[in-house]
Amino acid sequence: MVVITLTDCPLALRGDLTKWLLEISPGVYVGQVSARVRDNLWERVRSLSKRGKATMVFSARNEQHLDFRVHGSEWEPIDFDGIKLIMRPSPARVKKLGGLRLGYSKASKIRKAKRMRKS
Repeated sequence: MVVITLTDCPLALRGDLTKWLLEISPGVYVGQVSARVRDNLWERVRSLSKRGKATMVFSARNEQHLDFRVHGSEWEPIDFDGIKLIMRPSPARVKKLGGLRLGYSKASKIRKAKRMRKS
């Protein structure tokens, strides 16, 4: 069994998923597919959901009897002695990761300042 949840993803991706899975609620897809189809669907989800968030949970042969994949989220999957968990990042780690992505680059700020001076 596969469960995929999407947030802020394009409509084309939602249409692709409905070919293989049932949409039981807006953005929530459930179905039974082979491992090959599941992996191809996940690659499609990752390639099409640029700024969106996606999570896939599926059956696996481990102690938890499930596995999951996450895309577009700060939360990170970790392996803790054979048990897969989601690690909530510390505020310091979020600041470190987000500091590089937030706002404009220094070069962009300089270009904007020069453009404003010319006006």
